[in-house]
Amino acid sequence: MGYRSKITSNYPYIDIMIAEYKDTYFVAVKVFLEKDGKLLILRDNFGDWDLPGGRIKKDGFVVPLDEIIKRKMSEELGGDIQYTIGKPIVFMRHERIEQTQGGSTVRIFAVGYEGTLQSGNVQLSERHPEMLWVDRGNFVPHKYFRGGWLKGVQEYLILHNKIAE
Repeated sequence: MGYRSKITSNYPYIDIMIAEYKDTYFVAVKVFLEKDGKLLILRDNFGDWDLPGGRIKKDGFVVPLDEIIKRKMSEELGGDIQYTIGKPIVFMRHERIEQTQGGSTVRIFAVGYEGTLQSGNVQLSERHPEMLWVDRGNFVPHKYFRGGWLKGVQEYLILHNKIAE
């Protein structure tokens, strides 16, 4: 069953129902950045905990994802760090109220990549006043995250603990 942008059938209520199922999502890339068995989490200016990365801008649609990740990592963690990015490991759907857009609710679909910090010092941007390196072996994510980010971090920890075993 395809989506139509206008009523085209003999049964307009079906077309209206189909249109009601459409939704608009922002798309983001996130990095589960680790160093020595610890995971980096960031607090944003609104008090929410987050992972490095962010939304893909409108003009970034044709930009390769690895270039977007590189830009996001540099913006949020500084240009001094060296890291490796692995494969996508977790897919997340998160809903949040935008503080900067008049309190509107937005939905974000994010692809979470594995990452390892190789060297350098993290220099946080003005968007993230705080960071923590948490031990993934005893980290309690629901004390920090909520919504889709919480589910994504929980899934990551489950996958990583299975890999480590």
